[in-house]
Amino acid sequence: MKCPFCGYHDSKVIDSRAVDERIRRRRECLQCARRFTTYESVETLPIMVIKKDLSREGFDRNKLFNGLLRACEKRSVPLDVIDRMVDEIEADILNSLEREVASYRIGELAMDKLKKVDEVAYVRFASVYRQFADVNTFMDELKNLLKEK
Repeated sequence: MKCPFCGYHDSKVIDSRAVDERIRRRRECLQCARRFTTYESVETLPIMVIKKDLSREGFDRNKLFNGLLRACEKRSVPLDVIDRMVDEIEADILNSLEREVASYRIGELAMDKLKKVDEVAYVRFASVYRQFADVNTFMDELKNLLKEK
């Protein structure tokens, strides 16, 4: 780290602390011995979601949370479980190292998580996500769910 006082290119870290979502570092210049503070933060690149109509929008975890919340409405699924599902889905997307993700991929991840937590919520989410056209399509999904059990 370059010293802001003398311009020397080396310093030592005296103290590090987490402050909000940043790291505060107290440094000392190895040339002039003056101290200064730096803040570091993780650089995140925005994740773009490619929708069905091929338009793009930024990933919004609140939108995902609200969709899962609607599917779990009047079910015995605690909010912290829904929040954890959203965290896991977001982590899966971030760990893929892809900067663009198709909306169907997010939907599939959400359905995988819901299937393990609450089958009724899974069917609710799937009915909206897969846009079931009629009762037969709905029944096919239920039969597949029963086969997996």
